[in-house]
Amino acid sequence: QLQLVESGGGLVQPGDSLRLSCAVSGRSFSPKPMGWFRQAPGKGREFMAVVNWSGGITTYAESVKGRFTISRDNGKNTVYLQMNSLKPEDTAVYYCAVGKFSWNSQSVQDFEYWGQGTQVTVSS
Repeated sequence: QLQLVESGGGLVQPGDSLRLSCAVSGRSFSPKPMGWFRQAPGKGREFMAVVNWSGGITTYAESVKGRFTISRDNGKNTVYLQMNSLKPEDTAVYYCAVGKFSWNSQSVQDFEYWGQGTQVTVSS
């Protein structure tokens, strides 16, 4: 069993930046992609970004491409989401998750072991 703990959320103004972290602990796991998703009130869980095991292949949702950057430090079992130029529509609970398969996916169903989420609120 793996445990994922997100941190770094908070209340910021439009145009500000935040860096989210997701620490993974528990049994050792085979190399898998790591992803970030978000869920706004009344909406479904939405794909944001995914990174493969080595960190060399990333995929982003169109809504955050050019503003968000996903990265990982396998030595620290941690994945990051750098969020720049934040907008009010980025307000949501952000979740990290471990992929089930070896390839990068954007589907919620292709991820397992979710964290509890961290709230990001962008408001003036």
